[in-house]
Amino acid sequence: MVTLQCDSLHRPISYLRVSVTDRCNLRCVYCMPEEGIPLQSHEDILRYEEIARLVRVAVGLGITKVRLTGGEPLARAGLVGLVRMLAGIPGLEDLAMTTNGTLLAGQAVALAEAGLKRVNISLDTMRPDRLRTITRRGRLEDVLAGINAAQQVGLTPTKINMVVVRELNDDEVVDFARRTLTDGWHVRFIEVMPLGQGMCGAAGEYVPTGETRAMIEEALGPLQPAALMGNGPARYWRLARAEGTIGFISPLSEHFCALCNRLRLTADGRLLPCLLSDGEIDLR
Repeated sequence: MVTLQCDSLHRPISYLRVSVTDRCNLRCVYCMPEEGIPLQSHEDILRYEEIARLVRVAVGLGITKVRLTGGEPLARAGLVGLVRMLAGIPGLEDLAMTTNGTLLAGQAVALAEAGLKRVNISLDTMRPDRLRTITRRGRLEDVLAGINAAQQVGLTPTKINMVVVRELNDDEVVDFARRTLTDGWHVRFIEVMPLGQGMCGAAGEYVPTGETRAMIEEALGPLQPAALMGNGPARYWRLARAEGTIGFISPLSEHFCALCNRLRLTADGRLLPCLLSDGEIDLR
């Protein structure tokens, strides 16, 4: 039995987010400038074998959950092979991925067969023209196909992540919440954070969770406490008679630092204890 490692604040650290690439096929306005960002060289990016070695070490120290991220993880070739390597590590209980969904439909079967258990899919609008504006190049039909494929192959619960930005997509909050009633979606509303290099992230675009929740309850009725698989910071609720759930991730209005249980591994091998700190450890 591995003893779970704790940090200096006595928080058990059990969750590792692994960025497999800094590349992305989209240019979301709150994340990245339209021209993109300077990319790291192929030689600087960890090989899949190196990632697997680091994850084996991490699991030996108490990590039980790994989530693959990017950039866009499916933009890196051969990701199914990495999933297969990680899924075979004894003691790793949960292997998930966050994706924009545009490349998922064609790889969902192979990912599930390799051992991936769940996916979170980023979708900030259900209007094709607006999605094109927000992502600068994405297509709604590709994301919806990815969501359907994930559900068909059992990458569930499939969670839909919506970053709520004032005067950009906040008028669709109720439409997304209604999908938990009509389609059984598990929707998570996320406060925009001033982290990316895009045009959003300033205080003017920030919509606090309390405001988002008020919009939902005014239109659809009161929310009831709910539970959903996952180790993340979301707080889950449910509308009456809904098969799906509504989650809120509130890094600005409702700090969850005291409950943080995660580390982050960058694509070039740096370990980040905190996303909002400059502190890092170069594992290479």
